[in-house]
Amino acid sequence: MLDLAIPGFKTLSLEHLVLDYNGTLAVDGRMMSGVIDRLHALSGILKLHVVTADTFGRAREALQGLAAELTILTPGSEAEAKLAYVQRLNPERVVAIGNGRNDRLMLGAAALSMAVSSLEGTSVEALIAAHLYLPSVHEALDLLEMPRRLVATLRS
Repeated sequence: MLDLAIPGFKTLSLEHLVLDYNGTLAVDGRMMSGVIDRLHALSGILKLHVVTADTFGRAREALQGLAAELTILTPGSEAEAKLAYVQRLNPERVVAIGNGRNDRLMLGAAALSMAVSSLEGTSVEALIAAHLYLPSVHEALDLLEMPRRLVATLRS
């Protein structure tokens, strides 16, 4: 659990980290360097969930050995499926990280959301829906390990 009181924003009691896979954790289906170590560290604080259409069919293998729930979505209506997933967890307890247009609804619903970029880019819709933008998932995951940085950015 990650508890944060952010003046002028809200008090957060985060229990779940919901992540997109392709474009967020991986490029062309391959996990980005340094991401697994960060996720292992966060798995002691938050319950990890990866929700993806798994375009390249590599998510299950890449996440093997990580304490994370992997949900592979049927292609089509991914945005709605990701939103429904966050809603089942209780959005007020969710931090979500994504980059694509199909992440916009889950980013908009989560108590805390971060849009990130990689070689795949970031959709404008994801940027608008998120509370924060970070240049990569590495920085987003680091913020969760060093939450005072979040407070400094989001306080009024």
